[in-house]
Amino acid sequence: MGLKKKIALLGSTGSIGTQALDVIRNNPDRYEVSVLSCAENTELLEQQIIEFRPEAVVTKHEEDASALSKKYTDIEFSWGKQGLSDAARLTSNDLVLNALVGMQGMVPTYEAIKAGKNIALANKETLVAGGDIIMDTAAKNGVSIIPVDSEHSAVFQSLQGNENNRIKKIILTASGGPFRGYSEDMLRQVKLSDALKHPNWSMGKKITIDSATMINKGLEVIEAHHLFNVPGDKIEVVVHPQSIIHSMVEYEDRAVIAQLGLADMRVPIAYAFSYPNRIVLNEKSLDLTELGSLTFEKPDMKVFKGLRIAYEALKAGGGAPCAFNAANEELVGMFLEGRIGFTDIHDNVERIMEEYAPVPADSIEQILELDAEIRRKVKGKC
Repeated sequence: MGLKKKIALLGSTGSIGTQALDVIRNNPDRYEVSVLSCAENTELLEQQIIEFRPEAVVTKHEEDASALSKKYTDIEFSWGKQGLSDAARLTSNDLVLNALVGMQGMVPTYEAIKAGKNIALANKETLVAGGDIIMDTAAKNGVSIIPVDSEHSAVFQSLQGNENNRIKKIILTASGGPFRGYSEDMLRQVKLSDALKHPNWSMGKKITIDSATMINKGLEVIEAHHLFNVPGDKIEVVVHPQSIIHSMVEYEDRAVIAQLGLADMRVPIAYAFSYPNRIVLNEKSLDLTELGSLTFEKPDMKVFKGLRIAYEALKAGGGAPCAFNAANEELVGMFLEGRIGFTDIHDNVERIMEEYAPVPADSIEQILELDAEIRRKVKGKC
């Protein structure tokens, strides 16, 4: 075995980050941690520092970085947005896993790419808001962006060995969330505690709410467009409640290749770490005889209209996906705080997008300005 791959974990205390550390913990001869970062959970962060002894650590607040730096003097501590960007560019990083939540993930990804660092991407907002710029910059710098989301990883895996074959369409599967089959009237009665109960996956609060509204699947459609250079009309969403087939690719000869597995994020994380090879994972294997059946449905875009709006934003292009993402992110935050109802999320996203006037989104600075403007509008209306 050669040198260990040094991995920077941006968002190490969240769901993806902790599962990524499981993969690293079980493969100590292959991987080591160069960076850890967290927002609020400094107690868990400190446990990770003790176990993995990274080169650098980033916290959200300066006082947390200061307190930890006094205890671990051999580690470089920083904080805030600048700290994340600096850590992402760190010379020792071989791979940057971006597991940050929301738009805060875009700039560190961009900075890491400019520094020539390969990316394992679990932050979909990076490509939703800034996909054209991010993908162009990655191409110019010879950087690989390997998807970690289960759906995009499934597509990525289904594309291997087919580089010269034309895609007919990408099929993204969706669990349907906890409210599959609900009417709009039923959705209006939904409480926060109900929306946080995903039937298949264990995720952070924001992503869980996005899954419940199916806006998460809309964000994934936009992300898939950028990752795989496929237009929106060739990206289909299919509701698959069992979450066993994680996504599929149909080729021009009508052959469909799918990636299957149990709902375990360690699989796509490990593949992103080891690509183009695979490593042993000592987890439960998929037993097809236990499943009974797999079912598929068309999504109800009249009830879960956030998915429809995402397709419209992708078709509009420019800054529209950024505006869509910013409105949703702000509204989900309001819902989590108990300030608005569940259906107020997609109702207000729709209203914001109807009022959206196209603006240039040709630089990271313009995207950040648009993101801030849309958030101000949401706060002024809700």
